[in-house]
Amino acid sequence: MAFGKYFTEHPASVDETYAEHFRVATSCAGSLAIAAGAALVHAVVPALCEKTASRRIKALHARVTSGARAETPDVMNAA
Repeated sequence: MAFGKYFTEHPASVDETYAEHFRVATSCAGSLAIAAGAALVHAVVPALCEKTASRRIKALHARVTSGARAETPDVMNAA
């Protein structure tokens, strides 16, 4: 694979430019970081952040499985 394809092939498969894909991916990373932080707070004090992590994860799942992303192969569950 040509080196440039590492930066363009996958974004194109979900109908995005590299810059658009970068923004989406960093936004997803931020959401996951917040969910992880909320889960950690909940682990220490169970009465806090009871549904924060699960709500964020559900919203993120809906976001990444819609549009062109819904049509891409699921590499995590591919056998």
